[in-house]
Amino acid sequence: MGFDIRSKARPLPLAIAHRGGALLGPENSAEAFEQAKAVGAEMVETDVRLSADGMLVCLHDADLRRIAGDPRLVAETGLAELRAVLPGLLTLEDALAASAPIGLLLDLKLTDPAVLPRILDIVAAGGATERVLLGLRSLDLIAAARALSGEIAILALVSDPESFEWAKTLGAGWFRFWQGEATAERIAAAGAVGLRTVVMVGQPRSAVIAGYPPFPVGRIDADGIERVLSLAPDAVMLDDPRQLLLARPVTALSSG
Repeated sequence: MGFDIRSKARPLPLAIAHRGGALLGPENSAEAFEQAKAVGAEMVETDVRLSADGMLVCLHDADLRRIAGDPRLVAETGLAELRAVLPGLLTLEDALAASAPIGLLLDLKLTDPAVLPRILDIVAAGGATERVLLGLRSLDLIAAARALSGEIAILALVSDPESFEWAKTLGAGWFRFWQGEATAERIAAAGAVGLRTVVMVGQPRSAVIAGYPPFPVGRIDADGIERVLSLAPDAVMLDDPRQLLLARPVTALSSG
């Protein structure tokens, strides 16, 4: 069902390049995707929002302030205007093409399930169903996506780290834990109900949260990598996948 870590012999955990590999090139760009592929990442992650003219675009923030110094909201700006500010902006179709042949994690920043059929259709039309992991931020969206497709792989990006059993019941095959929430017990418990696990490194918010590692989202140091590896997740998401790839055990899964 969708992206399968056992479809090929792969070392674990998989390296997922956050925002395409934000320390390898401009975030969510074809350049970052190419660099992530070149260094050996198994998957790139990108964010999906809707522009004012209904185009599915790969931008993390709701506005353009951080990335371009422009206060306009993505949802209130058309694709041509967005590309005037960000010439390398990818649409969903562009991201599917630029990420091939490795996996693509789509972090859907949208909450309306009405957009799901269109996304699934674009993924299918691009011949990418088997390498796409659909990241959804609510249990309701997970249930809606699974009702539409039995094929697409779904990653639960929900806020409650204890909701993994519900996520599995509703159709997710993967579950994300933030680094500060990830414990061996939680990862083992999620695995016991049949979920693959992803650890997202760094802080979940721009303001520092006590108990989380002292790095912004996507960033980690060598000690942090070693701790995450000790938890034995199925994948790790980070801005520079080389940090994981250089530390990762070399033993590969057998295919099948």
